[in-house]
Amino acid sequence: MSEAIALVMIVRNEARCIERCLHSAKPWVDEMIVLDTGSTDATRDLAAACGARVLSADWADDFSAARNRALAATEAPWRLVLDADEWIAGGQAALAALRGEPPAFVGLITVSSQVEAEGGLLQEAPSWLPRVLPAGVRYEGRIHEQPVSPLPRRRLPLLLGHDGYLAASQQAKAGRNERLLRLALAEQPHDAYLHYQLGKDLEVRSRFAEALPFYEEAHRRGEPSAAWRHDLVVRLLFTLKKTHRFEAALALAQAEQARWQDSPDFFFTLGDLLLDTALAQPAQAAALLPRIEAAWQRAVAIGERPDLPDSVRGRGSFLAAHNLAAFHQSLGQEAQARTWRERAAQWRAAAAMTGVK
Repeated sequence: MSEAIALVMIVRNEARCIERCLHSAKPWVDEMIVLDTGSTDATRDLAAACGARVLSADWADDFSAARNRALAATEAPWRLVLDADEWIAGGQAALAALRGEPPAFVGLITVSSQVEAEGGLLQEAPSWLPRVLPAGVRYEGRIHEQPVSPLPRRRLPLLLGHDGYLAASQQAKAGRNERLLRLALAEQPHDAYLHYQLGKDLEVRSRFAEALPFYEEAHRRGEPSAAWRHDLVVRLLFTLKKTHRFEAALALAQAEQARWQDSPDFFFTLGDLLLDTALAQPAQAAALLPRIEAAWQRAVAIGERPDLPDSVRGRGSFLAAHNLAAFHQSLGQEAQARTWRERAAQWRAAAAMTGVK
């Protein structure tokens, strides 16, 4: 028996990208459900022209309520949940294979987000997210909602691209998530995950001093085994650095290092932290130089770890190699600098050939 698959989306003012998303999914699903929550642009017409069934709902400041209403509009045994700023970039055969699978698990898929680093450098950060849902699974949470189900979770080789974290997209939605996160925290003031998400929302908009107490509270309250802990630790180190809390950052790094021995992101960020500490405190620079080099070399030795939540692509290869090239160049060590420049170029080229299109 072939099991049907429905694409299920909630949207608002997504004319920029709705067609890309729907065109990428249409060949692999049996129906496309688009719940519009108040668009004032061409989103509805574009979605309908792509073949989607477009529904309407009032926005109630609750992402779960909207997602659950959209899920209720289909009877398909399998539901693929996408956002408009995402698109299927690879692994489509995993969707075809679902047709022969009973809906008895929640499917985790890779969402590779494009993010802008300092200096405007474009990077990719993949995460495993539950986006393939059996009928009957529903969401909980006002914002950064999660599907709730006792069913087992299985990783599927399906890849999504995502560009919603880029500055242009963030600007269009500036303030919305912050407001909803603050409402959610007022309702659940001890929820570590909400503190983490509000810190992240503020940090990506360069509001580092405001982000810091939320990250610190998330770190204090959160379970060490939480899936988002890796990203929290790296972001907290970065935010402490940006607010010139160097001693606190180094103390945090020392406390966390044993847990993240296989994280290129941790050691890449540690190298950056040590470098900024050396620049801010020249008297310590001589002692810190070997540690800076060792941190970035450790990141390269670990290599890429796309299985780690929110691990940024390149921190275990070309980004760390670039930093090492600049490090040796600054010390007048041209031979070592040349070697790392060549490695960075090779690794970057290899990454470009396998990146999200």
